[in-house]
Amino acid sequence: MPLSLGNAARPFSAAALAALVPAGTRLLALGEPTHGAEEFLDLRNELFRHLVAEHGYRSIALESDCLAALAVDAYTGGGEGELDAVLREGFGHGFGAYAGNRELVRWMREFNAGLEPGERLRFYGADGPLEMTGAAAPGPSLIRLHDFLAERLPAELLPERRELLRLCGPDDRWTEPAAALDPTRSVGRTEDAARLRLLADELGALLAAHRPQFHDDEGLRWRAELDARTATGLLRYHAATAGDGPDRLNSLMRQRDLMIADNLEAILRREARRGPTLAFAHNRHLQREASRIPLGEHQLLWWSAGSLLDSRLDGGYAFLATTFGNRAPDDRPAPDTLEGLLTALPDPRSVLDPVLLGAAVREAGPVKARVPADHTYFGLDPEALGQVDGVVFVRDIARQQGLFGGGGGDEA
Repeated sequence: MPLSLGNAARPFSAAALAALVPAGTRLLALGEPTHGAEEFLDLRNELFRHLVAEHGYRSIALESDCLAALAVDAYTGGGEGELDAVLREGFGHGFGAYAGNRELVRWMREFNAGLEPGERLRFYGADGPLEMTGAAAPGPSLIRLHDFLAERLPAELLPERRELLRLCGPDDRWTEPAAALDPTRSVGRTEDAARLRLLADELGALLAAHRPQFHDDEGLRWRAELDARTATGLLRYHAATAGDGPDRLNSLMRQRDLMIADNLEAILRREARRGPTLAFAHNRHLQREASRIPLGEHQLLWWSAGSLLDSRLDGGYAFLATTFGNRAPDDRPAPDTLEGLLTALPDPRSVLDPVLLGAAVREAGPVKARVPADHTYFGLDPEALGQVDGVVFVRDIARQQGLFGGGGGDEA
């Protein structure tokens, strides 16, 4: 093991990891290299508890459905409901099944008990209502936005509700699973969809133009703004789904990460007076450099949500990357990869200073990026260490369960 590698590493603790976060950080992004590994959810929970207790954080945002997450936030704030139902209905991508997410929700509700609303921890979803088989229909968000405005603005400023309903049609015309692979099955570029995009823009503009008028209930205004972002983002995503050019898959990834970035930026505005926010998602969504994913004959390339936010926040964005060594039963990194180098560390979990780690990589000689054993994992690029503020290495993880259990193709 290179001597400088030992100098770069510390045994994992939330305090050691937080010490790498630059001053002035408003959004701290913690990435995971794959979904479904409980080890990364555990260290996320440890870090969040420390940030709440020692650094004034009052919110967390996960790579999960932004609309469904409202139910989780209501529950953690003391609302009624059963934990199992909240986990089942309040997460996208099946993430409510993971023990680490159950523990996060349970702890947040316990922490919030007895606190005034302004002091409670808030739970957010940063992702759009998107799944592998497609995207949600824009109608519910668009109709809720219309109804919010109709209660507060003169009727002549708004399109007719029945026109919106007619243009939206039944939700299943938007959620057709076959459209994910066959753009001809998507309604995203029909005349109705084009008209809806115009009306969504007009409703969003009305909401923004009259924002000072809606100060009486911040929670309802927040929901209306969320619906405006979601309807607009879904209409863009469905339009990309209907595209038939060579850039179609890249466009879908761009639209998704744009939705994530817009949601996180809106969360920061809402939380500005309460403290910084912790975001947790796949490394590919949060990294500062452009994201690349090999997919069959295609090489997907798009600007990640992290790169977008880093360009918007003027020093307020920090990114902590995570990676791992061995995955049961037989997935082990090659010795000449970054993860292979890190397996020599003595601790099961290590925090690494990226500057010192970069020096250790140069000392070790040529170090390659790890080639994934399946499509759920992407190794940490040794050439990108200058783009991260900290690294966490977990030496061993168990085989994931469920949808992201390895072997099947999946987007990040």
